[in-house]
Amino acid sequence: MNSPATSPVRQIVFAVAPHLVLLDACGPLEAFWRAELEMRQARKSVGDERVAYRTRVASIEGGVLETHVGLPVVVERLDALENEPIDTVIVAGTFVADQMVLDAQLIEWLERMAPRIRRVCSVCVGAFYLAAAGLLAGRRATTHWRSADELARRFPSVRVDADPIFIRDVRDGRAIWTSAGVTAGIDLALALIEEDFGHALAIQAARRLVVFMKRPGGQSQFSATLDAQQCPTGEFDALHAWMAANLRDDLSVERLAEHVRMSPRTFARRYALAVGRTPAKTVEALRLEAAASSLAQSRRPMKRIALDCGFGTEQNLRRAFVRRFGVPPLSYRERFAPLSAA
Repeated sequence: MNSPATSPVRQIVFAVAPHLVLLDACGPLEAFWRAELEMRQARKSVGDERVAYRTRVASIEGGVLETHVGLPVVVERLDALENEPIDTVIVAGTFVADQMVLDAQLIEWLERMAPRIRRVCSVCVGAFYLAAAGLLAGRRATTHWRSADELARRFPSVRVDADPIFIRDVRDGRAIWTSAGVTAGIDLALALIEEDFGHALAIQAARRLVVFMKRPGGQSQFSATLDAQQCPTGEFDALHAWMAANLRDDLSVERLAEHVRMSPRTFARRYALAVGRTPAKTVEALRLEAAASSLAQSRRPMKRIALDCGFGTEQNLRRAFVRRFGVPPLSYRERFAPLSAA
């Protein structure tokens, strides 16, 4: 892995189109800038004034660009950057109406420039541009979960996976990165920083952003906690928050019913009607999400993770993990551990 003192300048170009979703670009931009601030402090002590990341935002027309929320932004022209050394291109997402209309000139630019660029990435529905440019043919890719079916329909050669936060698909020695919607662009940027300069810098950038957890790419777009809160009445929201904070405790139907001051029979019936699944299913989903996060983000012993997440024993954790994810916990850890550790 390159050190801050010896790495070349990496020019990151955000290729954007009208009706840009601001956070798709601004989130990753902030991540790269925060990493740059950390690097500057490290270089200052040795008198090195070089830049690690240089970010540019550009569109086909350049000038004032209309964004989804109505805030205009001033961007460069993409053709003005063609003779510069571009390390990474990130195609940001745009607002999606009933039918997404793609900018043909941006597609042509990607087709022409991609072979010269080390990394090509997308945030949210920016994946549609990569697919239209032929860059995702035969590859596994993701996008915002609401647009995944449309991406698969319009580009049948793309192996669309709606679940992960981001995907790094490597073929013929070249990686193409795609990420899910909106804030997943921050996770993508942190992963790119980690690939360039290591896990420690990515974590430092995440801390500067006050991102409490650097989520691995294989983590699902769907949060068990958020999913549990989809009940229209919000009747059990407080209970779900309490469950998530007390995973190692007794979360039997009887204990949960006591917490909400209902009889076990009434609670089980009302819960299933409101949430659409049994309390036990929610408990297991919350515990598995916590265990998966701990496995990906730490080297804590399996026995400790099993206890803290409420599984009791490693065997119970392993059985539930294989049933939900199709792989044992240690295999999951090996797959989603930080790049530097792997």
